[in-house]
Amino acid sequence: MDPDTILECRIIGKFRLDGLKLTNPVAVGDRVLVEPDAELGSGVIRQIQPRQNYVVRQSPRRKHDLHLLASNIDQAVVVVTIVHPNLKQGFIDRFLLMTEPYDIPVTVVFNKCDLYEAHDMEMFEYIKSIYVSIGYQVLLASATHSDGLDDLRMLLKDKTTLVSGQSGVGKSTLINAIQPQLDLRTGEISDYSGKGQHTTTFAQMYNLDFGGAIIDTPGIKTLAFNHLEPMDVAHNFREFFALSDDCRFGGKCLHRNEPGCAVKAAIAEGQVSELRYANYLTIIEEIEDINYWERNNQY
Repeated sequence: MDPDTILECRIIGKFRLDGLKLTNPVAVGDRVLVEPDAELGSGVIRQIQPRQNYVVRQSPRRKHDLHLLASNIDQAVVVVTIVHPNLKQGFIDRFLLMTEPYDIPVTVVFNKCDLYEAHDMEMFEYIKSIYVSIGYQVLLASATHSDGLDDLRMLLKDKTTLVSGQSGVGKSTLINAIQPQLDLRTGEISDYSGKGQHTTTFAQMYNLDFGGAIIDTPGIKTLAFNHLEPMDVAHNFREFFALSDDCRFGGKCLHRNEPGCAVKAAIAEGQVSELRYANYLTIIEEIEDINYWERNNQY
């Protein structure tokens, strides 16, 4: 079969992922074994090949299930902006919590830099310093002014990259600027709410003419983690995990009120970001609230 052939397929049987309940058993990036049906002009997925890695999120519609975003990726790019709409820095940390368990390299791309005023650039430099110091790459770009596009092309070349971000940050416009023939649909910022309008409705892979491929995902409103335990969060904020051996309770420290916590000592000394720590606490509290509610509302 020609590798460029598109074959509509259905799934036979139930597929699970490490015992997790999924809304979609197959994701963009999966390699599958297909049995073609020449008469119907379609096929049947008989087997999903072992995944190199995958990215899951809590389903936005069914909170007890997980949505498989993509699999077998080399890296991820999360697109954000300081303004239009205003930066939600907590979203960056939530995105990193989604990719960190699978050791997926992430680059944070700050788009729309042509709109940044002096104080916006100061904010960018401050946020950049936080993530560069813990090993993430940060790029500055403008889809409309072509700033940073060469660096982004070099990053994407010959790799399979998951590209994501909240609605309105200019993700599709940025992809179109890199690969114009894709002509992805773009949306405007609502004058009333200041928020982006959803334009992508499902994840899709596109080949790049300079090598590699991108997986474009729907604009994400928020990320929640009811499938994680608090300790999972502690282990996947990488700078916290690196310090945990020095905590009195080692890998069992949640870095809140425990005595002898190396993370809290590092925060007090300015070695660990207070912003990251505040976001960490918020996520931990959300998970504990969900677990408490579920334990007390079982029938």
